[in-house]
Amino acid sequence: MAASIAPTSTSFINKELDLSAFSLSRPLSLQRCKRTIPKKICSVMAPQQSERSPATTGSVKTAMTMTEKILARASEKTQLSPGDNVWVNVDVLMTHDVCGPGSIGIFKKEFGQNAKVWDREKVVIIPDHYIFTSDERANRNVDILRDFCTEQNIKYFYDIKDLSNFKVNPDYKGVCHIALAQEGHCRPGEVLLGTDSHTCTAGAFGQFATGIGNTDAGFVLGTGKLLLKVPPTLRFVMDGEMPDYLLAKDLILQIIGEISVAGATYKAMEFVGTTVESLSMEERMTLCNMVVEAGGKNGVVPADSTTYKYLEDKTSTPYVPVYSDEKARFLSEYRFDISKLEPLVAKPHSPDNRALARECKDVKIDRVYIGSCTGGKTEDFLAAAKVFLASGKKVKVPTFLVPATQKVWMDLYSLPVPGSGGKTCSQIFEEAGCDTPASPSCGACLGGPKDTYARMNVPQVCVSTTNRNFPGRMGHKEGQIYLASPYTAAASALTGYVTDPREFLH
Repeated sequence: MAASIAPTSTSFINKELDLSAFSLSRPLSLQRCKRTIPKKICSVMAPQQSERSPATTGSVKTAMTMTEKILARASEKTQLSPGDNVWVNVDVLMTHDVCGPGSIGIFKKEFGQNAKVWDREKVVIIPDHYIFTSDERANRNVDILRDFCTEQNIKYFYDIKDLSNFKVNPDYKGVCHIALAQEGHCRPGEVLLGTDSHTCTAGAFGQFATGIGNTDAGFVLGTGKLLLKVPPTLRFVMDGEMPDYLLAKDLILQIIGEISVAGATYKAMEFVGTTVESLSMEERMTLCNMVVEAGGKNGVVPADSTTYKYLEDKTSTPYVPVYSDEKARFLSEYRFDISKLEPLVAKPHSPDNRALARECKDVKIDRVYIGSCTGGKTEDFLAAAKVFLASGKKVKVPTFLVPATQKVWMDLYSLPVPGSGGKTCSQIFEEAGCDTPASPSCGACLGGPKDTYARMNVPQVCVSTTNRNFPGRMGHKEGQIYLASPYTAAASALTGYVTDPREFLH
């Protein structure tokens, strides 16, 4: 299904429509030029007026998008436009065990060995990537984080010391992007930066969230500020009732397949429409999580009652949501009728290599992986359990389950699956023959050390709920990864082939 692209009130070039519309300070001057006078320059002079005193109502404001408004407020500006470079005040900085040591090293080198971070309560440090491993360098990374947090008295450090049993580490959370939401660090209208490309996940809360490098993070640690260029915004309008065999992963795979992995390079991606409004917070997080796979600077969903309900018991910090103005300028607008969309996969070796799941039914697979910041949330596992429950069958290939956080792990063992008669996800997974849910972490999504759980150490074909399928992404450089929703992943586990979940979800 192709998207329809609507012309917008924009001063930018709309490449899709091959139109060039330029903002004019005096548009009426063109209308008054008579077309009967060829090859001549027409000019219109405004009638002479008496001298007026200066206006007292302030400068004229141009309509802004959500992203522009958030960055304007964070930079203490009244007006911003795409391309502006501004110093932004950061509300939250997140780093983890892979990039944290490097960021800390740069901070100490540039600000001094005894320097203090700009605000110990705005720095969030979450070990999550290479945790359950015997690799000494990976373990040392966590030690560096711990020493720094002790030295700086960092308030939000989610530590893990006993790797043999994650449950005895009450502070340990798991995947940073899910933990940020669960622990109340995501709030509408704020600026959240993180040393991980999928920091854009937090845009689901109506905030500006993007990944940055270690050098930028070192600077933010010392100053609480960062120089950012304001991105133009692409708007994605998704309407129609969501079929019960689709998940947000299908929506974002459709979008990336439509615009390509470079289609949103350094652009904001704003998601609106009745379909988006119907999504839960976790599904909105999936949507925003993969904007970086399209090259996006950030993704954003307008905050609403669903957002506020989620945040009720998670944060006491006041926040002020913002929304795009009615006449805001969008670089392009894409429209989708989601009621007509079918389950999708992204074939190797790119997230934009879109295909219908049913078109890949002859692809034999070796394994299924359900986990990561994209597909390892509570609702992702509930979706997989729904497919296993509906089939009543056992999986035909090894099926690895890696909960994103400790809370998700607990949910698998405590929340009843709707329509199961009280069974939990863990019980349904066991009956289906899946592997026992692993310790919460990023797991094999990034590959990791050789002893990482579920890492592909030999060439295999895998259906995965993760976000990237580049060569070597989950371990072996010759592995083949089909990105899919939890529905499609579970259905594929039951057949041993890439499978449309409608085969089991009637």
